[in-house]
Amino acid sequence: MARYTGAHFNFRDGLLSRALTIQMKRLGLSLLILCSALGQYPMSEAQIAPRPRAREAGVVVGVLPPGPLNAITDVAGVTVGHTTLVQADNIRTGVTAILPHRGNLFREKVPGAVFIGNAFGKLAGSTQVNELGEIETPIMLTSTLNVPRVADATIDYMLALAGNENVQSINPLIGETNDGYLNDIRGRHVGKDEVFAALKNAQGGAVPEGAVGAGTGTVAFGFKGGIGTSSRKLPASLGGYTVGVLVQTNFGGILTINGTPVGRELGRYYLKDELEKTGATGPANNPNGSIMIVIATDAPLDHRNLQRLAARAMLGLARTGAAGSNGSGDYAIAFSSAESVRIRPANNRNPVSTLVLSNEGMSPLFLAVIEATEEAIYNSLFRATTTTGRGHTVEALPIDRTLEILRKYHAVRQ
Repeated sequence: MARYTGAHFNFRDGLLSRALTIQMKRLGLSLLILCSALGQYPMSEAQIAPRPRAREAGVVVGVLPPGPLNAITDVAGVTVGHTTLVQADNIRTGVTAILPHRGNLFREKVPGAVFIGNAFGKLAGSTQVNELGEIETPIMLTSTLNVPRVADATIDYMLALAGNENVQSINPLIGETNDGYLNDIRGRHVGKDEVFAALKNAQGGAVPEGAVGAGTGTVAFGFKGGIGTSSRKLPASLGGYTVGVLVQTNFGGILTINGTPVGRELGRYYLKDELEKTGATGPANNPNGSIMIVIATDAPLDHRNLQRLAARAMLGLARTGAAGSNGSGDYAIAFSSAESVRIRPANNRNPVSTLVLSNEGMSPLFLAVIEATEEAIYNSLFRATTTTGRGHTVEALPIDRTLEILRKYHAVRQ
C-alpha cells in the first residue's frame, strides 16, 4: 500500500483507497496524496533514500546565514501545507498553501505586494493587493487551469471562518505554473477537498520540498522542478530580521549554481538543440513555464518597500540562469508578518499611525531575499525526484554529477 516518509507518500504495490485518504485527512497529515484510479505508482530509488538539500550537499549560497530551518517557516507565524495528487499514470499535480499567520487573515490582513517580472500567468487577486497593499487570504499555489477552482474553495474557507459571517467580498490570492507536460491539466483535478486539506494541515517546521503540492508536476531547466524554500537571518546590528522564500519552479534557461554553468556541463540547456542543429525538442529545450516566488519577512514593512523587496527576488532568479522567456510567468509575492503592521478593520476615517522600516534599512533585506530565492530554487531541484506522467519522464537533477561539476569550478564546500 502506502508508506509515509515525512515528506511524501511512496507507492510500491496496489492503490491508496478513498477510505484511506479520508482516514489520513483525519489524522491531520500535512502532505496528502489522493489516489482513486486504477494503476500503480512504483517507488524509485531516489524516493527510498531522500535526496539532500543544496546546503546539505555543500552548496552554500551567499554570505548571510540561514534561519534554523532554512525555510520560509523561519519567519514567525508562517505555516505551509501541501496536498499532492498522484493518480494512475497521468495525474501529477497538487496545491500548496502559505499562511502569513494563524489567525483570521481577513480580520488581520498583512501588508503585501506583488512584483511581476513577466506577466505570462494567471495570478488571481494581484491587482487588489497592489492597489490596497493588503493580503487578506492565504497565498495558494497550484496548476494553471485549477486557479478558478482553488480560488472558489479558498473563498469558501474564508467565509466559513468565525467572524466572517457578514463578509461580502474576499480577494483570494492564487498563483500557478503549468504542469501539463506531466499532468492531465485539462482534468482540473484540484478541488475543494484538496484545498481544505492543504489549508487545515498547514504547519510550521520543516517544509516538504521537491515534487510535492503545487510542484508535483513541474519542470525546471529540463529537470524535475517543484517546491523549494530557504531563509536568511540578519545580524542583530541590522535589525535581526528574517526573510523566508518559497518557490514553485517550472521554468527554463541554462542552469547555473553558484556561478557554475551546470546546465551547459550536463548538456541540457535552452537553445542547445538549435545551436547544435539536432532538431530535438522537449522540456530541456523549453524556457517557458513560470515561477512563483513567495517572500515572507518579520521586518515591519509597508506595501511600497515590500514591492521593492519582491523586485529583488528576480535577481536571485537570474543568478540561477533563468531565461526570462516570453512564455514564463515570473511573479514574486511579498508580505510582512510583523504584528505591528497588521491591518485590522476600522470603523472610522481617522488616520492610522504605524512604524515601518526606513528606506535606508532595506539594503540588507534586499540581499537576504536575493540569496534566499537563489537557494530555494536549488532546493526545489535537489529535493525533486524523477517523475513519470502522461507518457513522459522528467529526470531529477543528477546530484553526484552536479557536485563533480561544482567541485571542478571550486563552487562547493568539500
